[in-house]
Amino acid sequence: MIYLTMLICLISSILITPVVKKLAFVIGATDKPNQRKVHQKIMPRLGGLAIYISFVIGVFIYHPVSPFLLPNALKAIMIGSGIIIITGVLDDMFEISPKMKMFGQLLAASIVIFYGGIQVEFINLPFVNNRIEFGFFSVPITFLWIVGITNAINLIDGLDGLAAGVSSIAIITISGMAILFGNPFVVVMGAILLASTVGFLFYNFHPAKIFMGDTGALFLGFMIAVFSLLGFKNVTLISFIIPIIILGVPISDTFFAILRRIVNKKPLSAPDKSHLHHCLLRLGFTHRQTVLIIYAMAAFFGLAAIIFSQAKTLGSVALIVVLLIVIEIFAEKIGLVGKNYNPLLKIVRGIRYSTVKNR
Repeated sequence: MIYLTMLICLISSILITPVVKKLAFVIGATDKPNQRKVHQKIMPRLGGLAIYISFVIGVFIYHPVSPFLLPNALKAIMIGSGIIIITGVLDDMFEISPKMKMFGQLLAASIVIFYGGIQVEFINLPFVNNRIEFGFFSVPITFLWIVGITNAINLIDGLDGLAAGVSSIAIITISGMAILFGNPFVVVMGAILLASTVGFLFYNFHPAKIFMGDTGALFLGFMIAVFSLLGFKNVTLISFIIPIIILGVPISDTFFAILRRIVNKKPLSAPDKSHLHHCLLRLGFTHRQTVLIIYAMAAFFGLAAIIFSQAKTLGSVALIVVLLIVIEIFAEKIGLVGKNYNPLLKIVRGIRYSTVKNR
């Protein structure tokens, strides 16, 4: 049944996207080119609505025959995602203020947390037979996770097919990990969302005919955040890192964007043209090459997450250390923070210079 549902979602997304494209022009949900944008003409940016409608179709088809779709959690996800979609549509049409966008995200997260009961309540500690109960802090931690990941996906939505492709890879990895952890709810929901997103990619990959806009980026970010919570809640500290690794591309890009603004003494909300995809474009890669490189990076993080989940505790710690070093060196090499920001590379050069001098 799930394969038939996925096929219906895929076809629905392919058929609905052109309709949404026309609607975007009618209601003024378009993206005009400027110095920060890569595209050179006015583009419709309501594509996320097609993903959402296809996803809803899939849920309503599969829900009556599935014992895996948890009633309260499912209702909370559908209500919360509806709020996110409304927020995204309004932003695509009128470019609402950051405060209004944040209000919509917090409201959606509230539904998921308080009505759906989806939150991280505790983690088990490695090496010692004990666990940390979050208690009152479980709610703010869950809020931070949902809002953070929602905006992280939004930040990487800068090239044709980039956010949709990276999100698809993350959904595949989360669903695969859910199979290993025995969570059929996340597997089913992830499969439906994946098919809906891939259908949209037919129109969104370079050269794009439509953008997903904030409608799509916020929706995918919200769903990925919730699915990762459902798949890995109340597990060990080591396992809790799995969704962070899976979302390594958007999380690291967001982290370095914050660091870049701090180093350059700019407001955290200040827009710039120094995100991961901008840096790769400046290095001479084409639009399509840049997207494919970032796809490969997302797949690398997904593979690392799977290896991480199967490794022993010491192996997991070693893998994290290696990943952090690789991310930092890569960020310094491409100038993700700035041309003059390369502390780790300076250390490496210093060690290399000392070694050569002592010979």
